Amino acid sequence: MPTITIFKQDLEGLLTGPGEARQLLTMEQLEESLMLVKGELKGQNPDTGELRIELQDSNRPDLWCCEGIARQIRLKRQGSHVKYNFLTTPRKPAKRLDVAPGLEGVRPYIAACTATGYRVTQEGLTQLIQTQEKLAEMFGRKRRTVSIGLYRLAAIEFPVAYDLVKPDEATFTPLGMDTVMTLGEMLLVHPKGLEFGGILAGQNRLPYLRDAKNQALSFPPIINSREVGEVLVGDDAFFVEVTGTDLSMVVLTLNIFAANLADRGAVIEPIEVRYPYKTALGKAVITPQDLGKSQKLPVSTIEQALGQELDAHDVAKALTAYGYQVTTSGKGLRVMPPFYRQDLMHAMDIVEDVAISRGYSDFLPVMPSQFTVGGLSRIEEFSDRIRALMVGMGFQEIISNILGSPQDLRDAMRLEGTEWGKLVEVDNVMSQNFSALRQWMLPSLLRIETASNRAFYPHRLFEAGEVARPDPTQSVGSRTVTLLGGMIAHADAHFSEAHSCLDTLFYYVNQAYSLEPIQHPSFLDGRVGGIVSGGIQVGVIGELHPEVLERWQIGVPAVAFEIDLTELAERA
Repeated sequence: MPTITIFKQDLEGLLTGPGEARQLLTMEQLEESLMLVKGELKGQNPDTGELRIELQDSNRPDLWCCEGIARQIRLKRQGSHVKYNFLTTPRKPAKRLDVAPGLEGVRPYIAACTATGYRVTQEGLTQLIQTQEKLAEMFGRKRRTVSIGLYRLAAIEFPVAYDLVKPDEATFTPLGMDTVMTLGEMLLVHPKGLEFGGILAGQNRLPYLRDAKNQALSFPPIINSREVGEVLVGDDAFFVEVTGTDLSMVVLTLNIFAANLADRGAVIEPIEVRYPYKTALGKAVITPQDLGKSQKLPVSTIEQALGQELDAHDVAKALTAYGYQVTTSGKGLRVMPPFYRQDLMHAMDIVEDVAISRGYSDFLPVMPSQFTVGGLSRIEEFSDRIRALMVGMGFQEIISNILGSPQDLRDAMRLEGTEWGKLVEVDNVMSQNFSALRQWMLPSLLRIETASNRAFYPHRLFEAGEVARPDPTQSVGSRTVTLLGGMIAHADAHFSEAHSCLDTLFYYVNQAYSLEPIQHPSFLDGRVGGIVSGGIQVGVIGELHPEVLERWQIGVPAVAFEIDLTELAERA
């Protein structure tokens, strides 16, 4: 979950309107108000007013900043949503940004706006930088899907061009350096180029942002120009751009940044982005732009979920005080989320917001009317037995998230375009890091191994848990099974070492097995086998392919095996 740092006096200033005196918050009031954003105070420095806040909602990137927290608290206090004039400007934007042909295959989308009238303070600059980093790192998958650039507006002449150039065609002095470099040199020398250069791997032409005077602005998504892209305390006019590979995420990120700057007193001016190719929003896209869609919701759905009778007008009042635009019709509602949110995937998301806005203390608890006794299922009893055996063989257990990214679960395992690489993917995701359900255990083990390269070898890791696999015969299109994954990594790791562990496991569960030669992209040819028990393949064992180890940045050989515990438990 994201943890951010804010300053109490900055938060208090954002909670009041223009010209109003700052109202001090007690720590008790602050902690109570943080319930509106599912936040928890993790630490404070009374001398500086610095607060560390952990946010429990990973689906709302608009809350990962001081401005977003203040906005949500302010809405509840005022009881109505905030109107942002820049979303309803009838005239065509005076400023333009032109996208070059060819970018559709590199980094296709960009959104931009200008902000004037807010003079940056030290606290405000700290928040802008933190928001930029959090959105790009977590929401934008380490800049792969979304990256943000902030520039001094006075030095820029429009129209701005989002161009595509060869690595040695464009030069500028990047942030953090004193030397003029080509884009290619930045990828090889600059710390940000070394960290994020893999995003552009294999491209013979690179994204380049410049103004009408051919002045360099940045090399997206790597680094800004020092001359124009270094915002300082005291600046009061900015150009903001967001580039990325997902148009809705790019526009949403700009919407959040625009709302934050507007809340600090800036006047936002939209920019028209002109594409030479078709996008989901057309070839001429004005940003910021409200991408929200209204939803119909019967009050009965909310009543059933919350267990309490509610009046439609009371529900509308609660949602309005949480930022929605709401109209009522009898026992039904039509709700429109604010333009800086795109996290509503189900009616229960709206129900949750009703509960948060009203306060959970407003709902009377109801004790269960039936008494039942729970117990472990058969598969969990069997899994616990397997866990004990693995610990007895010197393995360390890990527990990891069933959600992951397709890049880790498929691409990093050399499974692109294979049956092994088919995934159950999440629709309308807010973060690509958690956009698919794992289909096997090995990527979870490799993620831990990557982070454990300084621990003494040998490493013996295992996990027994659930995975999801596409299955058109099931009503939901997938099936959930419990797997055991084990991995051994050290300088002399070999097939026989993992094989001996299999012998021990199957001996103690009193089942027979055999190995059959198979081909698997994640393993070395000739050093991989299918685990067959009861006439069907229940797993795989082998030595990991060097390319897989390289993609995970693992410097020693590794062997691994995986077994379908659901299948074995049926016969245990």
